[in-house]
Amino acid sequence: MAKIPPVKGTRDFYPEKMALRNWILSGWQSISLRNGFLEYDGPIFEHLQLFTQKSGEGIASELFSLTDRGGRDLAIRPEMTPTLARMVNQQFNALPKPIKWFSMPRCCRAEKPQKGRLREFFQWNCDIVGTDSTLADAECIFTAVDYLRSVGLTAADIVVRLSSRAMLAALLADLKFNPDEFEKVYVLLDKRPKLSAEAFAELAAEQIPNPDQRKKLMQVQSLQSLKEVGELLHTDQARAALAGLTELFDQLDQLGIADYCQFDITIVRGLAYYTGPVFEIFDRQSRLRAVAAGGRYDNLLAGFGGPQASGTGFGMGDVVLEILLTEKDLLKPKAAEVDFFLIDAEPKLFDQLLQVTAQLRQAGLTAAFDYRRTSIGKQLKQASALNTRFVIILGAETIESNMVTIKDMAQGKQSQILLNKLLENPRQVL
Repeated sequence: MAKIPPVKGTRDFYPEKMALRNWILSGWQSISLRNGFLEYDGPIFEHLQLFTQKSGEGIASELFSLTDRGGRDLAIRPEMTPTLARMVNQQFNALPKPIKWFSMPRCCRAEKPQKGRLREFFQWNCDIVGTDSTLADAECIFTAVDYLRSVGLTAADIVVRLSSRAMLAALLADLKFNPDEFEKVYVLLDKRPKLSAEAFAELAAEQIPNPDQRKKLMQVQSLQSLKEVGELLHTDQARAALAGLTELFDQLDQLGIADYCQFDITIVRGLAYYTGPVFEIFDRQSRLRAVAAGGRYDNLLAGFGGPQASGTGFGMGDVVLEILLTEKDLLKPKAAEVDFFLIDAEPKLFDQLLQVTAQLRQAGLTAAFDYRRTSIGKQLKQASALNTRFVIILGAETIESNMVTIKDMAQGKQSQILLNKLLENPRQVL
């Protein structure tokens, strides 16, 4: 029979790759917890309507969907946000506010695999729901940077590009854009970093035929600082939106990550989903896709039939992150270790070896042995391959005086100890 390969866009996690995956996910978890987030999870598949309600019927072609035996249309989750909204809406009044949750779900999207984008991936999500304070936005950005900093990425390696949908809308209104033209501008600004100046001007001419409006758009996309934005604002609403983003930058400065952050007016993060501060995290050279992205949303819960409650959050995928850390030589998963590898130099000691193995495991330690009854030399090689810390050898002295030999595999030193004493407190050896 022919070998069946893995599905394109998915990954097999052999032990070495599994150690890497666990290292990334455990890092996400520990950083989330130390920043005050509580972990949650949901089902890997949901009603298809949960996703079409947020993104429209067209999203169905981008999902892995199915019809179950009861005739219900379901889909494997492509993201966690709709599940978050559903869960929060179900118990909104009973949940303490603000709701500060994180998750690390496996997600699937039916799209063409390419560098930095697979059909199956893990995504770290942190959200704060039930407050409109800019401190919540600052905490989410800080938490993302806190993790990236913890794995060795510096401000010379990554950058958080920040803007605000609310401020941009106010700016466009001040420049006399009609509200029905905002979405066109958002789409164009979102594409700006990916295009040359000539290509952007050509696309702008196609989308905005009015030369006066197009001139204003070119003025907007060239703004480099909040000060330059402020010089164009005339209304109190616009100044208030700018003040909110300025406050956020001040808070990021107080949190000690100002050197990671910069204003970028082209960051808009999609269409109607985001309503306030938005951000994307890239490698400094912008050679890869965004490592993480997020922002404030005011209408998420209401869009799923819940209350009007503001929230903010971000997502970070493991695929681009792994590429970036590999390029920076920062992947440092801890190798799996075996505390003790047991060898019986005398065949009649094998039953005792099994008993000792069980006792060590019961004490909470990892213990292994060879199934094949090979020579001591070969068993020592096997112990080394398993990254064993100590080898316990049961031999003639075990039979005569209950002594065993302990070999420190790192230092190559050997010593002897009474087996009973070892089993009384095996951690003393470690």
